[in-house]
Amino acid sequence: MKKTSTIALLASVCFFGMQAVELLFEQETYEKLKAKIVTQFEGKVPYEWSETATGVVSTLGTSDKVIALTCDACGSKTDGYDKELIDFLIKENVPATLFINARWIDKNPTIFKELAANPLFEIESHGMEHKPCSVNGNSIYGLQGTKSPAEVVDEVEKNGLKIALLTGRKPKYYRSGTAFYDEVAVQIVSELGYKVIGFSVLGDKGATLNANEVEKAFLTSENGSIIICHFNRPEKETGAGLRRAIPKLKEKGFTFVKLEEYLSPTSLAT
Repeated sequence: MKKTSTIALLASVCFFGMQAVELLFEQETYEKLKAKIVTQFEGKVPYEWSETATGVVSTLGTSDKVIALTCDACGSKTDGYDKELIDFLIKENVPATLFINARWIDKNPTIFKELAANPLFEIESHGMEHKPCSVNGNSIYGLQGTKSPAEVVDEVEKNGLKIALLTGRKPKYYRSGTAFYDEVAVQIVSELGYKVIGFSVLGDKGATLNANEVEKAFLTSENGSIIICHFNRPEKETGAGLRRAIPKLKEKGFTFVKLEEYLSPTSLAT
C-alpha cells in the first residue's frame, strides 16, 4: 500500500472507525479489479449489438410451469413509483425480481429500503446511469452506451456495490439500460460476477403499452418465460394490464418465481 493510502487509512480509523477502513479496502479492491478487466478486454472488437447478444439469459431454461416476473426502475428525470403495482404483487404473494437503477435509489431511498426488506422481492442491478452495455459506445433509442471496458465496469459494478452497501446483499444479476449489449460487454459483466438477464416476454415495451396490450403480452408467457416490465411509471398502464394478466396466468397453472430459484449466479471474478 502506498504511503498516502496508509495515511488515509490511519486518519479514517481515528475519525470514522473501522467502517471507513473497510470502504477504503473495498475501493482498492475495486480499482484492482477494474484494471484487470481493462487489461483483459481492451482492444477486443464486438460483432453483436442486440437484446440477445451471446451470453444474455432470456429464459429460465426449464420445462417447469414457472414464470419469472422482472420489473425495472430506470431512474429517469420523469419517473416515479408505481405503488399500486407493487402493492398488488404483495397482496397476491407474487414474487418478482426488481432491477433498480442507482438514480432511482437516490430519488426513493425509503421506498428502496422497504422493497429490499421484503423477502418477496429480489433486488438486482439496473446500472448506475441506465446506459446500454457496450465497449465502443454503441447507441440505441437515442441513448449513448458505455464507451470502453472501463466504463462497463463503472456502470455495472458501482451500482452493484451501492446496493450491497445499502442492503447487505450484492446483486447476482444485471440488466442494462434498454437491455441492449454487445458480446464483449456481456463477457465483462460475467467476469464481474453477474449473469446478464434479458427477457422472452416484452411485457410493456418500455411502459408504452396500454393495459390491453400489456395483458395480451403477459398471456403469451410459456414455461420458463422471463417477463420484463416497469414499476417506475405509475401514470402508465403497466400496472393495470399486469393486474388483469397475473390471475389468468395463475388459472393456467403457472407459478411465479424469482430468478435465483432457477438461475445460478456466475462465479465472482478474483
